[in-house]
Amino acid sequence: SNQVNVKLVIYDILGRVIKVIVNGELKGGPYEASFNAASLSSGIYYYKLTASDFTKAMKMILIK
Repeated sequence: SNQVNVKLVIYDILGRVIKVIVNGELKGGPYEASFNAASLSSGIYYYKLTASDFTKAMKMILIK
């Protein structure tokens, strides 16, 4: 399959970028991504996945 630009970004509750996890061209298929949240405080964060014309944002709750 063709490669598409994929971006996975974590935001804080104010919409500020916390971390860009993925930003590049990927072929179709399943992927896993992880990030170290040790430096973040407990609270609500959002992550947004964009791939070609697909975009999805979800809430994430970090509890320490």
